[in-house]
Order: sequence, then structure tokens, then C-alpha cells
Amino acid sequence: MSSVIVASDKFKGTLSSDEVAAAVSAGVRRVRPDVVVGSVPVADGGEGTLAAAIAAGFELVPLTATGPTGEPVRSGFARRGEIAVVELADVSGLIQLPGAEPAPMTATSRGAGELVAAALNSGCTRVILGIGGSACTDGGAGLVRALGARLFDRNGEDLAEGGAALAAAASLDVTALLRRLAGVEVVVACDVDNPLTGPSGAAATYGAQKGADAAQIDELDMALGHWATIVSRETGLDLRDAPGAGAAGGVGFAARALLGAELRPGIDLVLDLADFQQRLSGVDLVITGEGALDEQTLHGKAVIGVAAAAGAAGIPVVAVCGTNRLEPARLRQAGIVAAYALTDLEPDVRRCIADPTPLLSRLGERIAVDQLGGSPTMSATERGIA
Repeated sequence: MSSVIVASDKFKGTLSSDEVAAAVSAGVRRVRPDVVVGSVPVADGGEGTLAAAIAAGFELVPLTATGPTGEPVRSGFARRGEIAVVELADVSGLIQLPGAEPAPMTATSRGAGELVAAALNSGCTRVILGIGGSACTDGGAGLVRALGARLFDRNGEDLAEGGAALAAAASLDVTALLRRLAGVEVVVACDVDNPLTGPSGAAATYGAQKGADAAQIDELDMALGHWATIVSRETGLDLRDAPGAGAAGGVGFAARALLGAELRPGIDLVLDLADFQQRLSGVDLVITGEGALDEQTLHGKAVIGVAAAAGAAGIPVVAVCGTNRLEPARLRQAGIVAAYALTDLEPDVRRCIADPTPLLSRLGERIAVDQLGGSPTMSATERGIA
């Protein structure tokens, strides 16, 4: 009996990982009802990381924490034994901005720190922090302050939240922070290698998507540079140019410099949590996917991580997506034998976004025919009865 695993990332703005898997699986089963189809939701450290951990057997601990603009939001962390998973996007991310209104100068990562603190209070000693999808460019100052760090202005007053306020920072006290982190391991799921500052830094690269204009980007970059100097003066380390320091508006910098965190590709961490290598035993085909296959996909995204893991086990991999901008040769180099796009069936991208589920199901049928030896005559959709 053939066995298939669907290990797809979300289709951003349309379907979750679980929904992608359900639609593709339904199509495969219509053509090959004898095939066993399993699902392993995956993510690259951004939105969907918490859901992937829960699907892997972690328990959700729901909490209310500080949102990116200071309002309370419902979020939580996932726990299994002494391991906790925190998704920054779920508490301090763009998806939590009230009315989707950006706040590039004042948005904070404090909520993510509050979730980490709650995990530590519950007895967790290893924290996996996914940092994609942030709404803030605060250098991770909010994160570390929620864990006990104190950041003061020239008058000895606590600094305001947000990236712009960092320009007025005068001193940093990490005594309580270090005491809080004693015996704790922090691992950051990160898929970018940007430095904290400069032309490829946090503000210059990601500030615009968080709502900053050109002048604000320059202001944030200068503030982040000043923040790095304050941290360096306190710790003796200057990590502003370290790979990944610019991730999530500088949260990567604070995690490395003040939490002693290790940065790892997000998809690798998620696959480890899901025991993906063990799940591959006896599998004949892996179906992965994301909303768009493009050059960014090739740089640490979930699809590539899944393809690498399956390829190491000698299992062929195909991908489903909304649009595909990669040539077959590039896909093969990445370990993907074929890609199936919604736009192959429906050229109108707006329709693909509005109603992707039936299209994905039809792609599942095509995969069953092409990759699993199914007969096109067995396709319910092609017969017009589904």
C-alpha cells in the first residue's frame, strides 16, 4: 500500500497548513483511495509555527499578552515537557495590529517576552522562539524588558516602547534578566541573515512592509545602531553585524546578545519537533508547498527544508503552490521533482486567492495520476461529479 505525507506551509492569507493538507489529500484519495495520506503541518518560524507545534503533540497554554501597540491580545505558548514554543507573529506580529494599522515607530516585541516569561514560570527550561512576521522594529528591547531587563533614558526614567524611543536610551540593566535566564536554553527559529543596521539591516530591509516611510527607516536605523552601542557597553559584545541580528526588527539581535540564543533555520526546528525523519519511514511520496514558489523559497523556507529532509531519506518530493516562478531545473536542484500551481488550473490569481480549496484538491488528483500511477478516469472532478 502506498503512503504519502503532506508537509506544507500555509498559503499566506488564504489557507492554513492543515487546510492545504486536507484539500490536497482529498484529491489524492479520489484518484487513489487505497493510498494512506498523512499530514505534518510545517512553518519556517513565522506565522503557523505555534500551530505546527500543537500538531506535533505540544499542548497550547492560552494567555493574554501585550500586543504590538500595547493592547491586550489573546495568544499563548505551546508546551511539551520542559520545552516551550513561542511564536512572535501570534502576539507581536502584523496580524495583531488593530485594524491592520501599522505602527512602525512604536510597535513593541514586549508580548513575545511576556510569553517567554510565562513559559519559564511554568517550569520550561528550553524555549524555541519563532520570530518571523513581526510588526515591530524595536531591536528586541520589548522582548528583553518583559524578561527583566531595564532600559533607561538620560533622566533615569524607563524608556518608552518601540524602535524610535531607542534613540534616547542611556543605560541598560540586565541583572534581573540574567538571573531569570539561569539554566535556560533559548533557540531562535530564524530564516534570514540580515545584520541589525545598514543598507541590508532590519529597518532598511523590512521597515517599509511594517509601514515606515524613507525618513522613518533612517530614524529607526540610527536608533537601532544606538541600541547596539548601549548593549555592547553593557555586555562587551557587539553583535550588530551578526547574521540574523536584523531578523524580526532586531529581535534576533537581542536574542543573541542578551538571551544567549542560538539561531537556527525555522523549518529545521519545526521538523525536529514533529519527528519528521521518523514519520518518513515507509513513505513513498512527500507533498510540500507554500503560496508562491520563487527565489525567496530557495533561501531557508519551509519547502526547501522539507525537500532536503525527504531527499536525505531517498523519498521524492513534489510541491503545490499558488504561483510558481521557478524553472524546472531550479526546482530539481532544490530536490523537488515537480511543482503544481493553482494558476495552472485558473490563470486569474484573484480567483485562486478567493477559492483555493477546490483547485488544490484538483492538484491532488493530478499528483495522484502523475506520481502515484492513478488513472485519470478515476478522477471524480474530471468526471464532473465533485
